[in-house]
Amino acid sequence: MVFSWREDPGAQRLLLSLLFLAIWEEGSGQLHYSVLEEAKHGTFVGRIAQDLGLELEDLVPRLFRVASKGRADLLEVNLQNGILFVNSRIDREELCGRSAECSVHLEVIVERPLQVFHVEVEVKDINDNPPVFPMAVKNLFIYESRQPGSRFSLEGASDADIGANSLLTYSLDSSEYFTLDVKRNDEEIKSLGLVLKKLLNREDIPNHHLLIKAIDGGKPELTGTTQLNVTVLDVNDNAPTFEKTVYKVRLFENAPNGTLVVIVNASDLDEGINKDIEYSFNTDISADILSKFHLDPVNGYISVKGKIDFEETKSYEIQVEAIDKGTPPMADHCTVLVEIVDTNDNVPELYIKSLSLPVLENSPVGTVIALISVSDQDSGANGQVTCSLTPYGPFKLVSTFKNYYSLVLDSALDRESISDYTVVVTARDGGSPSLWATASVSVEAPKASSRAMVGAAGPESTLVDVNVYLIIAICAVSSLLVLTLLLYTALRCSAPPPEGACGPGKPTLVCSSAVGSWSYSQQRRSQRVCSGEGPPKTDLMAFSPSLPPCPVSGDSREQLAVDVDLSDKVSNFSLFFLKYSYFYSL
Repeated sequence: MVFSWREDPGAQRLLLSLLFLAIWEEGSGQLHYSVLEEAKHGTFVGRIAQDLGLELEDLVPRLFRVASKGRADLLEVNLQNGILFVNSRIDREELCGRSAECSVHLEVIVERPLQVFHVEVEVKDINDNPPVFPMAVKNLFIYESRQPGSRFSLEGASDADIGANSLLTYSLDSSEYFTLDVKRNDEEIKSLGLVLKKLLNREDIPNHHLLIKAIDGGKPELTGTTQLNVTVLDVNDNAPTFEKTVYKVRLFENAPNGTLVVIVNASDLDEGINKDIEYSFNTDISADILSKFHLDPVNGYISVKGKIDFEETKSYEIQVEAIDKGTPPMADHCTVLVEIVDTNDNVPELYIKSLSLPVLENSPVGTVIALISVSDQDSGANGQVTCSLTPYGPFKLVSTFKNYYSLVLDSALDRESISDYTVVVTARDGGSPSLWATASVSVEAPKASSRAMVGAAGPESTLVDVNVYLIIAICAVSSLLVLTLLLYTALRCSAPPPEGACGPGKPTLVCSSAVGSWSYSQQRRSQRVCSGEGPPKTDLMAFSPSLPPCPVSGDSREQLAVDVDLSDKVSNFSLFFLKYSYFYSL
C-alpha cells in the first residue's frame, strides 16, 4: 500500500497519532539501576542511552535530557557515550532516612519525536554510620542500700544505617558490681538496662566508672561508646568511730577555767548529715564531773570549768558519746581518764602535845617534854615533811615514827643560868618550792625540890628529927600541951592557902605558819589538896601528907619542903599519941 501524505492530510494525521502512541508505549518501560551510597563522583551507574534504544548521535539533536523529582544533580548522563554516572555525593540516610527502600527516580525526555522514559536508581546502604548513644557521658545515682538484682534503665544507641548495618550488640567493661541486660523482640532492641550484681558500699567505692560499647552488624563493624558514671548515694550505715577507745591525760590541780584537757575525735565513713557528729557526755555521768568539765559538742574539746583539787579527787573517769545526725542516728563511745597531778598547795600542819611542862632543872637527859605530829595533805615529795628545831640549846627532836617526833631534853638544865626557853619547831615539805609551818614551845625550868628523904644525913634532916623527938618528950610530960599543939596544927591545915600559893601552872604554846598565824594557851590545873577539911575532931583526927605541887621559888620552896616533911612526921606521931591517950583514959 502506498500512502501519499500530500494527497490525504487526514491520513497523515492518523499515522502520526499511531506513531506517538507506539513511541509512548515503548517509552513507558522502566529501567532499574542501583548504586551504593557515598559512591564517588563519576561512578558508573548504567548505559542509559543504549538501554533505552537510543542512538548516540541522536542524543544531542533530539534534546536528550534527564529530570529528577528531587535533587537533579545526583546523577548525570554523558551525552558522548550515553552513560549514567554519579554526579555528586549520595547519602542514603539523608535521602531516605531509615526507610528500608531508597531510590532516585529519573525522567528521561527526548524530542523529535517526543519520548519520555522512567528510570529508577536504587541507592544501596553501606555501613557508614557507627552506633551513637544519646549522651557521651551519662551519670547514674544509686543508693548503697539497693539490693542485688535491681535494674536501672538506660537509653541504648542508635544507628542510621539499616538492616544488618544497624543491628546492634552491647558490651560492658568488666565489673564485679554490674552487668548489662538487653531485652529484644524480633531482633529489635527494645530496652537496655544496668543490673546490680552485688551490694554497693559507698565507703569502699563511692564511684564506679563504666564503659558501655555498642557494635553494629556491618562489614566492617562500627562501634559507639558511652561513659557511665555511677555515684553511690550514702545511707546511714556506719556509726561514728573514735580514734581511741580510751584517752589518758594528766591535769595539774588548780588548773584555771578554760584549760584544755583533751580533744576527743570521732569520724564517720558516711557523708552529708550522716557523717555530721555531735559530742556529749554520757547521760549517766555524775554531777561532780559536770561541774568540773565542759565538752564542746562540735569540736570535741574537753576543758576545765570548775575547781580541780587533787586532795578532793585524784582522778576522773569521763564517758563521752559521739552521735551522728543520720536516720536513725548511730553512736560510739569512749572513755577519758583524767589523772590529777598534785601541786604543792598545802602547808604542813603541826600538832604539839606537852607532857612535862614546866621541866625541873634536875630532870634527867632524855626526858620527853612534848609529842609532835606533822601532816601534809599533798602527796609524794609535796607531802613529805621533815622537822627541825631552833635554837638547839638543851633540847632536841627525836623521830619516833613517820611524821611523829618527841621533844626531849638533850642536856642538863641550869635554872640559875636560864630559867625560860623558847624553842621553834619548823615543819617543811619536800615540794618545789617548799612550804613550811612553825610552832613555838615555851619551856620553864623551876628549881628542883630539896625535900629531905627518910634516912637522909643532911643538916635539915637532923633538925627535923630533933624537933620530933622534942615534941615526943613534951607530950610525955603534959597531955594538955599535946592537945594544944595538935589543935594548932589542925587549925593551920584547915585554913585556906594564901592566894597564889597553890595556883595552877600556865605553860603557853604559840604556833604560827607561813599561811597565817594562830596561837593558843594550854592550862594545866593542879588540884588543890589540903588536910583537915570540915569541923575538927577532938578525939580522932587524920591528916593527909600530900600537899599541892605549887610552883614556888627561892627559899620559900625549901621551907615548904621542910614543912611538908615535918608535918608528915608530926601527923603520923600525933595520930599514934591520940590513940594511946584515948585508950589510956579508958
